[in-house]
Amino acid sequence: MPTSAAVQDNISVSHSEVDAPSEAAQPPVPLVEDAQRVAPLDARRLSKLFFERLSVLEEGTAEYQYARNTLIEMNLSLVRYVARRFRSRGQDMEDIVQVGTIGLIKAIDRFDVSLENEFTTFAVPYITGEIKRFFRDTTWSVHVPRRLQELRVDLARAREELEGRGIPEPSVADFATHLGLGEEEVIQGLVACNGYDADSIDRPIEAGGGGKQQSGLVADLIGNEDPAFALAEDLHALKPLLAQLDERQRTLIQLRFGAEMTQTEIGKEMGISQMHVSRLLARALATLREGLLTEA
Repeated sequence: MPTSAAVQDNISVSHSEVDAPSEAAQPPVPLVEDAQRVAPLDARRLSKLFFERLSVLEEGTAEYQYARNTLIEMNLSLVRYVARRFRSRGQDMEDIVQVGTIGLIKAIDRFDVSLENEFTTFAVPYITGEIKRFFRDTTWSVHVPRRLQELRVDLARAREELEGRGIPEPSVADFATHLGLGEEEVIQGLVACNGYDADSIDRPIEAGGGGKQQSGLVADLIGNEDPAFALAEDLHALKPLLAQLDERQRTLIQLRFGAEMTQTEIGKEMGISQMHVSRLLARALATLREGLLTEA
């Protein structure tokens, strides 16, 4: 980082280029040739001067834009300083700096020099907040409400504290007591934690230890065949075959398998013997079975 003396070569004062004639009474704004190379101490001193000038300039003018842009460039080192706190999050540092710069711009636009606050103290929360918002909105695999995102952090801290107290696997009740929350809210938070990370079901399975080799995809290890699918296929195949039965056979099928009546009950309902019901059912089922096997 250049020293204060070295930066003086990059700073010059020009009344004709920067100051408007109507503002001759105002202190001149230095022309900074390489604002990003200004040392932090010089940036702090110059920022105060630029903010004082910015407060009296008309927004939209060339001089206003110059002062605002120079403030941004001079204070980018502050953004990089804050961004380094998040370098372990796995995101590209350049992306974090760009997001932090948005926070810096917001701080510059909202800073009131008349309050005589230190700009760096004012800007850091804006920069930090913007970076945290970036991580909150982009690192979750599934969007969940903000309160549950924050609860995830509280649950992680609570787990560390409870494990330190000799509770290796804290229960929902343990979390609720420790955090002073209801168990239902804790359950919601634990479920929401599953949305933070995601993995592709098409990822190849890594080889296991103990001499056992595995192959295939993650999808091969999860889920199973739903028997309802096979039932749905059978019903779909049976529909045209049932339509081919006569009305009495369809009534028998409906009473036996739809209403789940016994053969004796069906016989009383239809006015025939139980043996007759048995023969008619066997004949109807044989017809349906033959139709299904023929289609197969």
